[in-house]
Amino acid sequence: MTEVIIIKKKIKDFNKRVNISGDKSLSIRWVLFASLASGVSKSKHLLMSEDVLAAISVIKKLGIKVKFNKNFCEIYGKGVDGYKYKKNLTINAENSGTLGRLILGLLINTPYPVSLIGDKSLSKRDFKRISDPLSVFGASFKLTNNKNLPLKMFGCPKLKPIKYIEARGSAQCKSSIIFAGMRTDGTTFIKAKKSRNHTELLCKYLKLPIKVTEKQKYDMIEIKKIKKINPINYNIPSDLSSSSFFIVLTALAENSKLLIKNVNINPSRTGVINILKRMGVKIILKNQRYYKGEKNADIFVKSSKKLKSINCPTKFNSGAIDEFLLIFLVAAKANGISNFKNLAELNQKESPRLVWGSKILNLLGVKNIITKNSIKIFGNPNLNISHKITIKNYLKDHRVFMTSVIAALSFGGNWKIHDKDSINTSFPKFMNIINELQK
Repeated sequence: MTEVIIIKKKIKDFNKRVNISGDKSLSIRWVLFASLASGVSKSKHLLMSEDVLAAISVIKKLGIKVKFNKNFCEIYGKGVDGYKYKKNLTINAENSGTLGRLILGLLINTPYPVSLIGDKSLSKRDFKRISDPLSVFGASFKLTNNKNLPLKMFGCPKLKPIKYIEARGSAQCKSSIIFAGMRTDGTTFIKAKKSRNHTELLCKYLKLPIKVTEKQKYDMIEIKKIKKINPINYNIPSDLSSSSFFIVLTALAENSKLLIKNVNINPSRTGVINILKRMGVKIILKNQRYYKGEKNADIFVKSSKKLKSINCPTKFNSGAIDEFLLIFLVAAKANGISNFKNLAELNQKESPRLVWGSKILNLLGVKNIITKNSIKIFGNPNLNISHKITIKNYLKDHRVFMTSVIAALSFGGNWKIHDKDSINTSFPKFMNIINELQK
């Protein structure tokens, strides 16, 4: 039976301190690196979502032992060449684009063909963007409709290093090429548009032969073949993308304050903070520190009585790509007209999110003008609704569901939001924290 939640009241004022689930990007990457390590790696605060569990299921299929107890996850790595490949192997990435794209780079030297499948949403996403560069290494692919899952990869035992320009700002594609380069004799070069750099930072912390030269608009990355990865014990920090739902809820609520503990604030992820601050949201980063190459902090936020419109600088886009649906909600209540450009990448996510952002604004009664890659939002500082709104048929995109909940609690109305189980892909405890704030 489809899970539906009903929200009829705006959230009351609150003053709370919360802990958010572990960072999804770091959780998936830890699982993959630990599977390649020589020895036992242990993590604490690993995100227990469907995407991360899918990654664990994949490495177990490749012969890697995984053990859970109450507080830890242990992965018994068998070394860089420790995977056990079977004939007719099928890998299921479920809803995770990160897992689906990164695992292809890791398995590129498979001696047998590997099939990659995913759920309905992932099967609509573009995998040609990663099969193209991996083909230059020497692998070959058969894709559905020339770009979609299911696909079959035919690996190459003798890979050739490549030079590649990653122009989209896709951390998934960049990371997949890095993993392939780590299995290749010689030096692979990537000129990459700025994007999340969790993979590079983990490589640096693990002292792997990867060199990153940072330029203003892009990074030059050199990758050499790796021989050994040491085990990595990791206390996963909280996820900024997940935290952003509560940052925005606090900003839009009345007379409220919130402290979120130990959040990853990697500079390649903080576009949402930069944008919201420019719009008048009161955010303070406290107790900033570094842990295993990643920057973390406690985030304090309080209600904002006056929100400003923004002509959003496109330099923030890649660092806020998963948070724009929430940013649109802030723009809906801002004073003036906000403009967001170069957002075509939003429609390459679990659902066409730019389209869904416009749909949600329309349902709120907020005027907006959308193109293929931009949106103009006419803010209403007095936004307060009372009509009925139904959210459904959004390909179970977890961010559409959670954004709808934040909109309902912020602006009022009578909401019926379908497919609550969509949050299991990234943030199963989302509604638990919502309920905690309302106590």
